[in-house]
Amino acid sequence: MSLFKRKPREAARRAPADGADDRPFWKRKAMREMTREEWESLCDGCGRCCLNKLYEQGTDKLYYTDVGCRLLDGDTCRCTDYNNRAAKVSDCVTLTTRNINRIGWLPPTCAYKLVAAGKDLYWWHPLVSGDPETVHSAGISVRGKVSASEANVPDDKFEDYIVSWPMKWPKGAKG
Repeated sequence: MSLFKRKPREAARRAPADGADDRPFWKRKAMREMTREEWESLCDGCGRCCLNKLYEQGTDKLYYTDVGCRLLDGDTCRCTDYNNRAAKVSDCVTLTTRNINRIGWLPPTCAYKLVAAGKDLYWWHPLVSGDPETVHSAGISVRGKVSASEANVPDDKFEDYIVSWPMKWPKGAKG
């Protein structure tokens, strides 16, 4: 009798014996096997990762603010210059299969985080709903919640914008 058991998510990615696999790509492929298009489509367009975050000195405790990146469009919840974001915003982080599990500030609703943990996407994700508006109607996105752009907030004022909602699930979003 073995003391070891295969991880459930590894077993779940195996194709059925008949060779047909109708499951969506995020259920049947490891993240490193996804095409660029598949990888990019995992982003639900919530914009939560584009909010500025603060670390408390001495404790490294994370705090979100409702101050958006200078490139964040608060209405669409998308980057206004996605292809050049890393060159224009020095602390912009590009998610990869290599760093996804090391980034502790991703919100709990993040599809990359969910899929990396072997979980499924929720009903409001555009890949599930077929509608990019469901992420907004479910209250997941930052639409209507961004109070300022970092371009307009002095560094010493960021503490005035600390909020807790980005690290929480909106009511009914898991249902």
